[in-house]
Parts: sequence; C-alpha cells; structure tokens
Amino acid sequence: MRWCSLRTRRSLVDLSDLSGDELEIIFTRAQRFEEHPPGPLLAGVACVNLFFEASTRTFVSFNLAELRLGAHVVNLSPKDASLATKGETIEDTAMTLGAMGVAVFVLRHPESGYAGKVALAFDGHVINAGDGMHAHPTQALLDLFTLREEFGTLLSRTVAIVGDVAHSRVAHSSMLGLRRLGADVVLVGPPEFVSEADAPPGVTIERDLDKIAPHLDAVILLRIQRERIGAMPFSEEEYVARYRLDAQRCAALPAHVVVLHPGPYNRGIELDESVLSFAGWRYARQVMHGVSVRMAVLDLLVNGPADAAC
Repeated sequence: MRWCSLRTRRSLVDLSDLSGDELEIIFTRAQRFEEHPPGPLLAGVACVNLFFEASTRTFVSFNLAELRLGAHVVNLSPKDASLATKGETIEDTAMTLGAMGVAVFVLRHPESGYAGKVALAFDGHVINAGDGMHAHPTQALLDLFTLREEFGTLLSRTVAIVGDVAHSRVAHSSMLGLRRLGADVVLVGPPEFVSEADAPPGVTIERDLDKIAPHLDAVILLRIQRERIGAMPFSEEEYVARYRLDAQRCAALPAHVVVLHPGPYNRGIELDESVLSFAGWRYARQVMHGVSVRMAVLDLLVNGPADAAC
C-alpha cells in the first residue's frame, strides 16, 4: 500500500522538506540498496523526468534509480513539451501529467524557485533536480552520504566549501544538510563568490584556504558557474593562485581529509591533475552513491517509512 494519497503532494524541493528521521531513513535505505538490490518497489509507478538544463550525472542516475525500482519512466524533452511550442505553462503541464496518473515528476530548471512552484500545481511528488541557484537536494544528500560513509558521524567535523558559493545550488543545499548533521561549515573564496549573504547562521567565511587547510576534515570543491556570472570578476590566474587545490595544498591537508566535487570539474581551475590521484579524492564514490541515494528518495516519497500506512 502506498504511504498516502497523491493529494498530499509530498515533494522534495530542498532538504528542509525532510525531517531528521527521514534523512536517516534515506541513508539507511541507500546503504541497504547498495548491498542488496531492492526489487520493484515502484512497480506500476509512472515517473517523468524533465530537464531544461544539460545534465549527465543527475539525469542518468535518476533514470537508473527509477528503472531499478521497476517504475515506468518517461523522459520528456523541453522541446517536445507543449509549453515550448503551444503556450502551455509549466503548471498546465504539471496538472496534465497528474491527470494522466504520473506519480513522480523530476525537474531541473534554470530558474530559482521553479520546482517549488511546480510542486504546488502537481498532484504527485516533485523532486527538484536543481533549480537555478537555489537548491539541489539529492546532490547534497549523496555528498552527505559519502561523508558519513567516511567518518561515521559528521558531528564537529569541519567541512570547507571552496569556490563559487554564490551561484551554486549544490552549496546552498549542502550547507543546510551539513549543519543539520552537526558539521562545522566554512565557506572559502573571494568576496565575489562568497559574501555574508551566502552564509546562513552558524556558517563562517574564510578568504585564505592555506590558513585553514591543516584544520579540515573534508573539502567540497565547486565549479565556477561561468554561465551564470558572465565576465569573470578577476583573472583565472588570481583564482588559481589562491584557491585551486593542487599537490602542494593537498600536502598541507590532514591525512584523513576527503575531497568531494559535485561535477563536472574543471582541470586546472579548481583542481589540478594531482588531486585525481590524491588518497582522499572521493568523486567516483559520490557518483556511485547517486543512484542508491535517489532510489532511497523515490522509495521514501512514494512508499513512505516502513511502518507507515495510508
């Protein structure tokens, strides 16, 4: 039996939509799904994926997650949707899909707040696969899962998020999740990329990566979002000199440090080739966990906690 009727429209727009217990359920199920394939938990459930921005990791991992759970999957291209050619609004599209019996709508869009707007119109479960500079909750979840795998608990662990925080939806969701799990979060970057407005309560800002490197437990590197900022506010050489992770900076990190990146990463800018062979580089683990974490999210939204009933 499904957790509840679709009329409740339980969605995942950002991590604030999940309780602490639900975070634990997702992490527990993701680990179990990696150890034992769960079978068709979404048998007969229709899922539509609509991505208005290019994606490899998120798009493919959602597809794999849905298929491995036995769902019926429809990948809808923006150019094939009526809203692109016939003047239909996204709310119209959402209502149409709901009327057809679509239960899950996975959406990526360049406008901040877009997923939340759709969730109000869709009679099912909306999962935000990234909206503008606002949020990317499932990427944050798999990053948290990767760090928990490494450390067991994030309580009092110091995590630096380095780079273009201002334009990063991943950073905004990750900050929320890290703080909820008890981590100390430090934002690192130039003022153009990291301002006071980017730091919620309990999150600090540091301009000097070299100064804090010896005190870190984890580093999350960010890509410069050139498509969102237009002209660079400083030269690449300036950024590389102060913030690129390279062999010299890796050597200054504690031996247990892990390094994450939501991808795609730009060699020579936020990292150099030496980082790809650094003992703490966990990019491949992040990507691998993406499927199981998204399976767990889908299972929780559609089927609910194990002891729940309609």
